[in-house]
Amino acid sequence: MNKNLIISFAFLLQITQLMAQSISSKFPFESKYIDLHGSKIHYIEEYSDASFYAEEIKDKNASSPEQLTFLFLHGNPTSSYLWRNIIPYVKEHGRAIAIDLIGMGKSDKPDIDYTFQDHYVYLEAFIKKKKIKNIVLVMHDWGSALGFHYASLNENNIKGIVFMEALTKPMQWKDANFIERILFKRFRHPKRGHKMIAKNNFFIKTFLFKVGVKRRLSKEEKAYYANPYPTIKSRKPIEIWPKEIPIEGEPKRNYDIISNYANWLKITDIPKLLLYAKPGMIIKKKDVERIEKEYKNLESAYVGKGKHYIQEDRPHEIGKAIDSWISNIINL
Repeated sequence: MNKNLIISFAFLLQITQLMAQSISSKFPFESKYIDLHGSKIHYIEEYSDASFYAEEIKDKNASSPEQLTFLFLHGNPTSSYLWRNIIPYVKEHGRAIAIDLIGMGKSDKPDIDYTFQDHYVYLEAFIKKKKIKNIVLVMHDWGSALGFHYASLNENNIKGIVFMEALTKPMQWKDANFIERILFKRFRHPKRGHKMIAKNNFFIKTFLFKVGVKRRLSKEEKAYYANPYPTIKSRKPIEIWPKEIPIEGEPKRNYDIISNYANWLKITDIPKLLLYAKPGMIIKKKDVERIEKEYKNLESAYVGKGKHYIQEDRPHEIGKAIDSWISNIINL
């Protein structure tokens, strides 16, 4: 074969592989809604040929006894859209469900306080009403706190836990660097925090679009994330979240919850997968070392360079790591 032809073929193969690994802005999933406590919760639900289809299950809201359900939980200020490039990697192992937390994404925005407890009420109701069993949690940011809490109270319903940039323990001021301390104190200030987050839309325009992701998001991606929050009033959920972080024990209700599940994570034998990037923001090198030392039945995987929203920088690495890990778990 002609040498130049071989080189051209190899080049085209590389380009094809790169294109196949591109980060898509498309959200090619059917939107579904469920009524909970008088509000509509948006979610997507995916199956593959290798799993049980919904129509093959007598109760279409229920899992098959053997079927795994991957439950994807996002954080602030994102939505199920965060998982769009990762979901295809897990479908062959069961069904994949990604929810928009109450007040976020395409879910309704009822007149509630949007505390951690409010979010948990809707999440727990969602799992119960959908009769989701054999759960593999895939979690990020505040979604991890909600998921860890649920898992610690419902251990028999959890088959595995995947977490990244997660809240694994209560925060102390000493854990934060100088800039982080300034930001968190401003977030919690009643006037400055409101102006920064609700009026100036800091979490969408600055933290998500500029600080938390290494690559430049497309116009389509930015629009999808920004659309749920067009007004000051609509941004209440993303304004409340940073105030819910327990720092030096306050707010106590959340400090107790996170402390309890932090201790539980050290003793439970549930299979766990920690995915981390460098430099990271919540999960940094010292956190990876601590978690690897403290947690039982844990695997960890480095997915590449990334900050906080690593699903937007490293979705394929995340997907492949989950696929490999769950394949080993199933074969045990």
